[in-house]
Amino acid sequence: MIKIYKYGEVSNNEIFARDNIASGVEAVVSAIIENVKQNGDKALFEYAEKFDKVTLSSLEVSEKEIEDAFNSVDPEFIEIVKEAKENITRFHKNQVRDGFKIKEENGVVVGQKVTPIEKVGLYVPGGTAAYPSTVLMDSIPAKIAGCSEIVMVTPPSKDGKVNPAILASAKIAGVDRIFKVGGAQAVAALAYGTESIPCVDKIVGPGNAYVAEAKKQVFGKVSIDMIAGPSEILVVADKTANPVYVAADLLSQAEHDKMASAVLVTDSYELALAVSDELEKQIPLLPREEIARYSIDKNGKIIVAENDLMLAIDIANEIAPEHLELAVDNPFDYLDKVKHAGSIFMGKYCPEALGDYFAGPNHTLPTSGSARFSSPLSVDDFVKKTQFTYYTKEALERVADKVATFAEKEGLHAHAKSATIRFEK
Repeated sequence: MIKIYKYGEVSNNEIFARDNIASGVEAVVSAIIENVKQNGDKALFEYAEKFDKVTLSSLEVSEKEIEDAFNSVDPEFIEIVKEAKENITRFHKNQVRDGFKIKEENGVVVGQKVTPIEKVGLYVPGGTAAYPSTVLMDSIPAKIAGCSEIVMVTPPSKDGKVNPAILASAKIAGVDRIFKVGGAQAVAALAYGTESIPCVDKIVGPGNAYVAEAKKQVFGKVSIDMIAGPSEILVVADKTANPVYVAADLLSQAEHDKMASAVLVTDSYELALAVSDELEKQIPLLPREEIARYSIDKNGKIIVAENDLMLAIDIANEIAPEHLELAVDNPFDYLDKVKHAGSIFMGKYCPEALGDYFAGPNHTLPTSGSARFSSPLSVDDFVKKTQFTYYTKEALERVADKVATFAEKEGLHAHAKSATIRFEK
């Protein structure tokens, strides 16, 4: 049963389960990465047998496999994926930024150009649940940014196939190549390349503790989006909220995995009790009951900020959740009060699942309090900014002595000389 606290009975840094790295993960991942670096495809085939319990004849998913998967998926789902793609595309096109050029009349030009990252690797989970939504959320911003090649990795099932919905979504989204490999070994393959899998410039996408640790260890060789922890939802609900809806929204994250955290902050003790009761009714009805039960009992919490909705908002800001629902009347009155959250869902008819699949904003979000300083995945993640500077001879001559003075103040005399030497007789 979910625990109910009055505000102050539990510290904010203990409200979410924030420790996602199990003991020994770092060393295991380090060994896997080194093996893939040294042995390439051979290591990947061996890990497929060890972890996925399958003997593969090829790592790459063929065009025929993709077509067969696409044709096997319910046409209604295909249409839903296409509509979701349109929504995600429309939202992310608004994130596109151009470079700029500042041209002065005195012979100085400075500016910035925006260039797509060339090769991007997408990690798509395929363990306890398969996520075709992740394919859309990670690949569409990359396509909009103009990345030249998008390479996807995802673990195979025991029959050597990839979930058909994942392959269908990849086809719709325009993913270029797909490989049957998961776990830390997939991250290593994308970072260092193998005989089959090309190395990329950036790796994005969620995964388990081993995937997260692998991304952490290859960072620097390649760029990554973020180190994602367990899924989180924080619902701020006022006394008029429907406990049935609130409980359902909490469970939408609790069913992800046992480490997921579902938290309600409310100004009403009566609502807290009602939501607790409703959770006990809904959990036994879930196919993933065992996972949701563990998550709610272990990590779930209800915090009561008695008769003080603004205090509830303050608590949310201190926690900086991945997903924040404002299940309150007039939610836009509170939007500017929210300082730290990955994604905000406004009102009593806006479940977090809308963001997972359909509405358009990205569902790859900062976790573990990192919403205090980081952002959802976006088009910005798939471009790089490069500065440029141009000075005419006359423009440099006007400031050469100033540059030299600054350089000499730092003890860097060659810097100074590089500016003044052009004007020595």
